[in-house]
Amino acid sequence: MEKRIINPWKWQDERSYVQAVEVKNVESTLYISGQTAISAEGISSNEDMKSQLTLALKNLEQVISKAGFQCSNIVRLNIYTTSTAELWPNFNIFQEWVARHNVKPAVTMLEVTSLFETLKVELEATAVR
Repeated sequence: MEKRIINPWKWQDERSYVQAVEVKNVESTLYISGQTAISAEGISSNEDMKSQLTLALKNLEQVISKAGFQCSNIVRLNIYTTSTAELWPNFNIFQEWVARHNVKPAVTMLEVTSLFETLKVELEATAVR
């Protein structure tokens, strides 16, 4: 697999994403459902945004690992949140996770009216190898 990052500007580098990712010679593609702060027992978190983002990232990592992929091969990540105002002060958690796993995805963030039950953030990804 070959990945090529397309960034016509520099400003996105500080925001932990890229403008586009070209992928050639893909062996396999993994489409990952939105991962949220739901426990292994299926219970939705009612904790704060920081706790929910941390658990959603952990769940995303677990699904990717279980599928035999690596987080560094995430090429697309959609972030859905019920409050960008609550997410921004905790965005460093996301940025640290991205840096730790050397993830360089094309990212879209959307504020939505609601998510399932008490959830505040959901991460939907595509990974390749």
